[in-house]
Amino acid sequence: MSRPQMTRKKRANGVESRQRILDATVEIAGERGYEGTSIAAVSAKCGLPASSIYWHFKDKDDLIAAVIERSFETWLAAVELPGEETGTPLERVTAMATNVAKSLVDAPDFLRLGLMLALERRPTEPRGRTVFLQVRDIATQKITEVAGTVFPDLDEDAVRTLTTYAVAGADGLFVHREIHGDAVDLVAMFELHAQLVCDAAGRMASRSKG
Repeated sequence: MSRPQMTRKKRANGVESRQRILDATVEIAGERGYEGTSIAAVSAKCGLPASSIYWHFKDKDDLIAAVIERSFETWLAAVELPGEETGTPLERVTAMATNVAKSLVDAPDFLRLGLMLALERRPTEPRGRTVFLQVRDIATQKITEVAGTVFPDLDEDAVRTLTTYAVAGADGLFVHREIHGDAVDLVAMFELHAQLVCDAAGRMASRSKG
């Protein structure tokens, strides 16, 4: 085997090992939370030695942060935010809400783990918490941009307020489903949430005109 082929194979094996480690971490963290996740447990789950995990990640915190980053990228790729297409504000916001709900059902790890870390208060902030807050800011900014387009009658302050309400409501619905499981139809709940957001936007626009 030539040197370039060996290099490509080694790189491919490294990528595969990293994905196996992250997949195992998702399972462990989903079952045991941040505190219950350990390098030893991840090693046992993925079948790779601890030395391989430490080759890819500095420590558990670095590993959890990578899980959140990967899951967020998967979630963001799955979410189709409405652009300049036609349709009423309600239709456009409902379409976005449906996509967000479906993607959270399929790839919930960044939000699940992130909320766990965000609600904890530690003397030293875990990198995973920092990463979650950063990617959350990215998602919030994208939603803010969409809200400004869908509801052009609202000023910047009103758009930010509406976005805060929309994100907080989505958090609550996600947590509710985490507690009660598949008995909660997350898509249906998000569609109702979209209607309430649109109603709120209409009232805010009316007040600003008055």
